Amino acid sequence: MASRADARRIVVGVTGASGTPLAARCLRMLREIDGIEVHLVASEAARTTAAYEFDGPFEDLTALADVCHDDAALDAPIASGTFETGGMIVVPCSMKTAAGIASGYSDSLLLRAADVTVKEGRRLVLVAREAPLSVIHLQNLTRLASLPGVSICPPVLSYYHRPESLEDMERHIVAKALQQLGVDVEGFARWGEAS
Repeated sequence: MASRADARRIVVGVTGASGTPLAARCLRMLREIDGIEVHLVASEAARTTAAYEFDGPFEDLTALADVCHDDAALDAPIASGTFETGGMIVVPCSMKTAAGIASGYSDSLLLRAADVTVKEGRRLVLVAREAPLSVIHLQNLTRLASLPGVSICPPVLSYYHRPESLEDMERHIVAKALQQLGVDVEGFARWGEAS
């Protein structure tokens, strides 16, 4: 892994929405890429959900990041716009988190980091995870999608790349989301390239 001085920093937020395996897949895929320094912040609800969805202790997930920040630490570097990053991905992104970002309500480090990402004009990717979506959810997501640099990238399954396993599907979903941050993942099958 590159040092802080020459790495491209990516902030990864993990919320309590179902989808902890996607967060783990994202962190593993980012570790495979030289020159990326991962800063992780997870909500308390993310830890609760992980107990149902993730094999092993939550520390196994946090160990995949270069730096792990406490969600209550509003004085962490990622809370400031002067801490330069290549953007942020929230995977999975709960509707509570989407509502907080949409309204500028930054009462946690995860929400503050997302708010900073928006105000600094950096890329913010929200792997929005909920079904069915209510009108309130759709209004919040529409508001967010209208902001420059914000991408709503729900974990929608694709089949044209001929997935053979759950891992293939997770890798495709995460690679598509990371593409929104300008992060290219080796082996990502784009339309027309899949065999």
